[in-house]
Order: sequence, then structure tokens, then C-alpha cells
Amino acid sequence: MQLDPATLLIVSSATTLLVGTLFLATWRQAPGSRALAVWGAAHLVGSVGSTGLALRGQIPDLFSIGLANAVVLAAYGLIWSGVRSFEGRSTRLAVAMAGAGLWCILCCVPAFYESISLRVLYASAVATAYCGAAAAEIWRGRAERLASRISAGAVLALHGAFYFVRIPTTLLAPPMLGPNPLTSPWVAILCFVTMLFSIASAFTFMALVKERAEREQRIAASTDALTGVRNRRAFAEAAFGALAEQRDGALLLIDLDRFKAVNDHHGHAVGDAVLVGFCAMAASLLPREALLGRLGGEEFACLLPDVSPAEALARAEELRRTFAELFVPELPDLRVSVSIGIAQIRRGTGYEALMRQADAALYAAKNGGRDRVAVANPAAARAA
Repeated sequence: MQLDPATLLIVSSATTLLVGTLFLATWRQAPGSRALAVWGAAHLVGSVGSTGLALRGQIPDLFSIGLANAVVLAAYGLIWSGVRSFEGRSTRLAVAMAGAGLWCILCCVPAFYESISLRVLYASAVATAYCGAAAAEIWRGRAERLASRISAGAVLALHGAFYFVRIPTTLLAPPMLGPNPLTSPWVAILCFVTMLFSIASAFTFMALVKERAEREQRIAASTDALTGVRNRRAFAEAAFGALAEQRDGALLLIDLDRFKAVNDHHGHAVGDAVLVGFCAMAASLLPREALLGRLGGEEFACLLPDVSPAEALARAEELRRTFAELFVPELPDLRVSVSIGIAQIRRGTGYEALMRQADAALYAAKNGGRDRVAVANPAAARAA
């Protein structure tokens, strides 16, 4: 069975149109993801370009060759812009439109416009560049672990590779301009590849957006809204996981001294700033593997894996001393301090038992005058 080339282009155009509409409909439901809107626009633009190509011989060549190909190249530029938007970078629309703009300029040169080989080489090079750049953007963002990231990058890279292969093929076997240019085998191949790319990009790009939204929801559910550290539940889950690995270390239970007085005297806005400031300070002083969480109010906990008792004590003293030195020029009478209780992790120590030991040490630090560090009774730790 032989399909009419123009029909194939129309089917490809319709598929691209449907995908673009799907992107925009999804964007209406998730307006925070601008990338969906850019991808939707890219596919709608591509659909218009494909329609123009399908009308070759029925409309002036100025439109079916010059304008239609420029629109298709603009669509690839927009796909690259959409990927940049998804990765939190500027869309750089001027660069996205550069390929189409240069195409229009070159079409004003008779030697270029009349050579189908030159036109194919340029269009293939531009499509390769945009697809390759988009795949590179996906790879650059790999620190954000999303399950569909590899698939999306592969779809873009394979599509770019198809156009790249077309370059040496054109050089080795220049296309012949027959009575109907659409009868070239490349037209059928391009149609099927474009349809596959449209469908695959819809699945993978939308999956990326969905996975990011789910990831952000998980982070929001496990993060204290004010300070940005783990909330009580998330800290407990992380601590359970660390203890299950049978790792030695220490648990620090931290309480901001006389915090109610800070709120009463300076206001809750200052109190919130003190909490945020403490977490920022702690994050800068603690090792990267430390687990820091807010248990509630002005109470925090920190799990330090793989530290000796002496190192745990040194870390706690550094936290206490640095926080006590906090000085705000606008609030010269603001004085803050913390009391810290330390419980050493022993193999087989349970989370609840460890919290009781650290809480007893914190109580001792409070009773001892505050602004100090106390260590849980080693005998009690062994008994637990």
C-alpha cells in the first residue's frame, strides 16, 4: 500500500496539532508550569508548518518552501525554549527564533533558495542543534532526580540524531528535484519520525512535569514551612532509617532558651526570624550528612552519624557558642542562646530510647542554667 505524501504530511500535522492542544490543556490545569505552554505553542506552530509543506505545489513556493520551513524551524527552537523553561532558565526566544530568521535571510539568496541540497543541509543542521541543545539542558538538570528525565533526553537526542544522519546522507546522495518533491522517500520517513517524536515528547515531557509536581508535594509535606528544615515526621523517618543502618553517632536535642520572652518582648516576626536564623547557622556549621529537623515550637533535633562522643560534644558547643554570639544592630537588647542535650548512639539503640536520653540531657542543661551542653548518662545509654 502506497500512501500519498501530502496525506502523510497532513496526518503528521494533525497529530502535532492534537499534541499541542493537549499541552495547552494541561497547562491550563497547571498554570505554574510555563514549559507546558511553550511546548504547546511549539507543536501548534509545527502543525502550521507541516500543513504548509503538505500544500507544496498548490500554494506559491514562497509559502510552501520559504515560510513553511521557517515555521517548522521556529517550532524546534520553541521546544528548546520549553526545556530551558522547565529547567528554570530563561527561554531566550531570540535564540530560539534565530534558526528560522537566518533561514528567511538565506532564502533571499538565489543560490541557496534554488538548491534543495543546501536547504536540506541547513534545515537538518538547525533541527539537530536545537534537539541536541534541548537534550543537553535535560542532562544538565540531572541533579533533580526525575524518573522520566532519561527518557525525555533520549527522545530529544534520537530525534536530533535522525536529522544529523540526514546531513551526510544528503552530501553523499543529493536529492533529485522531480516533478513532485513530496514523492521523495525522505518525506514519508520525516512524517513518521515527526509523529513519533510528537507522541513521545507528549508522554515524556508531561511525565516530567507531573513527577516534579509530585516531588514538590513530597518535599512540602516533609518540610517545616517556616525554617525549611525537616518537620517532626520527616526527621523521625530519616532518623529511623539512619539507625536501621546500625551506624554510630549522636543525637542532639536543641531548645532555644527563653524563646517565649523573645516573642513577647520583640514580637512574633522577630521570633520567627530567630528560628530561621538558627537553622541557617546550624546548616552552615553542621556536616552535610547531618539530619536537622524542627520538632515543634523552638525545639530542634540533629542526628550526627559516624561521630565520636568528643566530636559530637565539639559540634554542639560550636552551635551553642556561635548562636550566643548572634548580634542584631537594630535590636541591641536581643539576646539568644540554646541548651543542648546529647545522647550517644549505640548499636541497637532505638529511636524512642535515644530521644528519651537526649531529652533527659536537655533537661539537665536547662536546670543547670541554660546556654550549655549536657551529655546523657553513659550508663543510662548502655541500659537502654
